[in-house]
Amino acid sequence: MSFAQLAAADPSMTVPDPPPRRAPPVVGPSKLGSSESLDGVYVWLGPVGAASRVDAAWDTTFGADLSIVRVREGAALGVIGASAGASRWSERGGGRIWLDGVAGTRLGGRMYGASAGPILELSELAHPRIGGSVGAWAFFGVAPFVRMGVVGDLGPFVEVGVHLSLPVFRH
Repeated sequence: MSFAQLAAADPSMTVPDPPPRRAPPVVGPSKLGSSESLDGVYVWLGPVGAASRVDAAWDTTFGADLSIVRVREGAALGVIGASAGASRWSERGGGRIWLDGVAGTRLGGRMYGASAGPILELSELAHPRIGGSVGAWAFFGVAPFVRMGVVGDLGPFVEVGVHLSLPVFRH
């Protein structure tokens, strides 16, 4: 007599044990890659903050950065990709947008790299001004960076900041 038939015959009856297995359990193949390897294409999104020296004065910027990178841990060129971002000045008004190419290599267990690309300086009272920058960065979960460049008639600038790169996608 089956469990359903027994339970129907006597609803107060309990059967403490399930029926015995007829074969050992089987687990299907995993579709996830190994967590040992960080190799792959990543999309990172996160906040960025920096202190900048421009026009002979210090100011801060806060914004966001989107990066698309290819990571190959064992290769000499361990990271290659692009980063786009926007930030707003705290005191000056306006802001800045950028598009950088990024490249990095693994040294001593950490990733270090460089970036370069155009910058567009935006202002509420002036036309957009184009410039460019080069930078250096490190990845420690957060990504501290230093960037130097020139923007139109504003002249040279130096910027020190940090990106908080949060993984959005990995393939």
